[in-house]
This record gives sequence, structure tokens and C-alpha cells, in this order.
Amino acid sequence: MGEFEYIDWLRRQTPSDPRVLLGPGDDAAVLRAPSGGSWLVTTDMLLEGSHFRLADMSARQVGRKAMAVNLSDIAAMAGRPVAAVVSVGLPRKGGKALAEALYQGLREMADAFNTAIAGGDTNSWDGSLVISVTLFGEATGRGPVTRAGARPGDWLLVTGPLGGSISAKHLDFVPRVNEALALHQHATLHAMIDISDGLAADVHHICEESRCGAVLRAEAIPISAAARNLQGGRSPLQHALFDGEDFELVVAVSADEGKRLVESQSVPGIRLACIGECVAEPGLWLEESGSRRVLEPLGYVHTLE
Repeated sequence: MGEFEYIDWLRRQTPSDPRVLLGPGDDAAVLRAPSGGSWLVTTDMLLEGSHFRLADMSARQVGRKAMAVNLSDIAAMAGRPVAAVVSVGLPRKGGKALAEALYQGLREMADAFNTAIAGGDTNSWDGSLVISVTLFGEATGRGPVTRAGARPGDWLLVTGPLGGSISAKHLDFVPRVNEALALHQHATLHAMIDISDGLAADVHHICEESRCGAVLRAEAIPISAAARNLQGGRSPLQHALFDGEDFELVVAVSADEGKRLVESQSVPGIRLACIGECVAEPGLWLEESGSRRVLEPLGYVHTLE
């Protein structure tokens, strides 16, 4: 069983609750606030050996990334981050120094987005480093943007070049919180997701939740310099489609809104590109050199036995 099959199973087992406006299956849960409006809640756990290796990165970088991936989830809902709680499982040997460096990285990223660190839990054990951040955000007056609102004919826009994140970007990316809020003000966003699993996989998530399909245009996908410079069996385009951890945003908007956004480039810090469109027929396709073929939604997936 893959993680997404498990999430589907969880959704079938989880009863509805009037306090939960949106449950499992999106970038964040949406909770009804007692005073009106809604809260966003997201959580991500990073495991040494699966998400990072301390031989390749510092504990400060781990802390920074742990906060940043959660901020990216709030960005994907066009929300405003408020506060975080952090739980860590520290190896007994060297745990004190790790804890201090982790906090420095967490604090650096939290401060950059005016996010309070409100508490958490600290444990030590004989295993490797584990860190889990739960982030609380608030929806703006226009409400959260989910994965479920894309419509046939919508343009799919991306906020930056893709692929090759393993070279460095997965450690030093800046979550698109401010850009998402600006986009939400500039246009009516039908659906949005951050690219964590890979462009193909994450567009597929939008299609599944929106009950539509999508066609991506190979020549229109912006490819990073890092992807072009990587050696190995994948082409630069394949890196852009499947690598993941770019943490750019994919946005579905009407064709008129998409054209206006791409022509005006009115959001500082990003360069929007139209990479395809949504279609009525379920599925995912890649259009390249005048021909269209089925595109498998490959990307990173945690597996369960």
C-alpha cells in the first residue's frame, strides 16, 4: 500500500464532523473557527534516512526545512501562518547539540513568516533524529483555496522553474506564502497545490480532487538550471516532471485570469508560466512536439507493507 491509498482508506473511515470543513486529502485541514472564519492545520514529519541525512546537511538546515515544508502547505491553501508546535525525537548521543541547532533553523524560518513557535514535545531515544511540525494558519477573507475547484478549460500556472531540487533547493527554498496571498488577491484561484511530490503527481492530485483531467505542454514547463545540469538517466524535462520538492505552486484559474496574470506578471518574486490546461476527460497527458501521450503521475511515494 502506498501513502495515497492509505489516505484514501483513512478518508473512508473518518466520519464527518461539523467542526471539520475539510478533512484528510488536501494540503491542510480546514476547521471551523468558533468566532467565524476558518483555521488551517497542517503537519509534516521528517525522518533521518528517509527525508534527510545528517551526513549531508546540518541540523540547522533540517530545522529550517521542517518549518518550511509546513509553511508551503499553508501557502498552497492561500492562508496566513500563525503558530507552530514542534515535536522531536532526539538520539541520546549528541542530542543536546542537535536540539539547539534544530531550534535555530526552525526559528529562522518561523521568524521570516511571522510565525510563533508555541510549544511541542521533546523525547530522546536510541534511534535517529525525527522532527514533526504542526502549523496553524488562518484563511483570508476570500477563504482557503483547495485542490478541488479546477474546471475544464482552466489554465494551469506554475510559479517558478522545476526539477533538480536535490542539488540544493530542497534545503534552501523559500515557501511561496506571500506570493500565494498576493495571487489570491489578484485573481479568483480555482485550485492550488504546492509541488512536493513532483509536478506530474501533484497535478494528478488536483485532477483527482476536481474530477477532471489535465494536459501539460512539455515546451512550456520551466526547467531549472539544476535540472539541466544533473547527470544520470533522466532528461531535464523528466526531472521537472517527477523530481519533487520544488515547493513552487501550481494554480488553476480561468483562461481569462490566466492570460491576464501571465501577461502582467504582477506578483513580485515569481514568474508565472502557463504549463497546460484542465480538460473534462479524467486523466493526465503530456503534449510534446505536436503529439499527446498519457503521462504517468510518477513522483515520490512512501510505501507500506
